[in-house]
Amino acid sequence: MPPELLQIGEQIAFDPKQFIGIPIALVGAVFLSLGAQFQHRGVAKVEARIGEVESGLNAKQMMALLARPSWVVGTLMLGLAVVFQLTSLGFSPIIVVQPLGAVALVITAVLNSRISKVKLNRSSVISIVLCVGGVGLFVLVAAFTAVDKPVTAADLAVILIVLAVVLVILSVLFLTFRKTFKALMYIVGAGVLYGFVATLAKVIISRLFQSQFDGLTILAVVGLLAAFALGGYFVQNAYASGPPDLVIAGLTVIDPLVAVAIGITVLGEASQAPLWALFAYLAFGLVAILGVFGLARYHPQAQR
Repeated sequence: MPPELLQIGEQIAFDPKQFIGIPIALVGAVFLSLGAQFQHRGVAKVEARIGEVESGLNAKQMMALLARPSWVVGTLMLGLAVVFQLTSLGFSPIIVVQPLGAVALVITAVLNSRISKVKLNRSSVISIVLCVGGVGLFVLVAAFTAVDKPVTAADLAVILIVLAVVLVILSVLFLTFRKTFKALMYIVGAGVLYGFVATLAKVIISRLFQSQFDGLTILAVVGLLAAFALGGYFVQNAYASGPPDLVIAGLTVIDPLVAVAIGITVLGEASQAPLWALFAYLAFGLVAILGVFGLARYHPQAQR
C-alpha cells in the first residue's frame, strides 16, 4: 500500500461498532419528526380553543394539552425517539449519532407543507439543504475520526457545573423577557438544553457500563431531568409561535452542536482526530447554523 494511504489510514479512528448506532438514530429521527407534527397540531388546537400564547404557556394551557389526543400521541412518539437516541448513544460517540436528527427536518418540512398546504419557498428549501447538508457532512467526518472514551468524574462535574449556569441564565432570560420571546429564542434555548440532555444521557450510560452508579451519577440524572423539563416547555412555546419544521431545524442543529462541543472539549471524543477534521467540524457546523437562521427568516409561516 502506498505510504500516503497508510498515513491517511493512521489518522482515521475507525471502529466498526460505531456504525451500529447510525441506523438506530435514523429510526429515532423519524419518530422525532412525527412527534413534532402531532405536538404542533395539539398546541394549535389549544390556542384556537383557549387563546393565543402571549408570554409562555400557562398552567391552564398546559393542562389542556394533556387532553388533546394529537398532543399525547406526539409526546409518545417523542418518547420513542428518545429511546432510540439513547440506544444509539450506547454504540456510538455523541458526535456521530446526535447530528443525525437532521433527517427529521426533511420529513417534517414535507409533512408540514402538505398538512398546512403552505408551499415552501425557494429560500426555505435552500435553508433546509444547508441544515441537512452541513449536518450530513459533519457526521461523515465524525464517523471516521471520533472515538468513544471513558467518562471521568471530573468530566461529569464540569458538565454539571456548566449546565447549572445555563439553567439559571435561561430561566432569568425567560422570566425577564418572556413577553417578547419569539420562536427562534425558544428554539435556541431548547436546543442548548437538549444538547446537555443528550450529553448527560451518554455520560450516564457510560458510567453504568463502567459500574460507577454513585452520587455524581444521581446528580447527572437530576440535571438531565431538569434540562429536559425546561427544554420541553420551551419547545411547546416554540410550536405556539412558529412552524414545526423551524422548531425541528433548530433542535436538530443547535442540540447536536452543543452536544458535539461538549463531546469534543470535555469528553475528548475528537482527541484522535487530525487537524483537518477539526476545521471540517467547524465549517460544516457553521453551514448548518446558517440554514437554521435562514429558515427562521424566510419560512412562509414564520414570516406570517
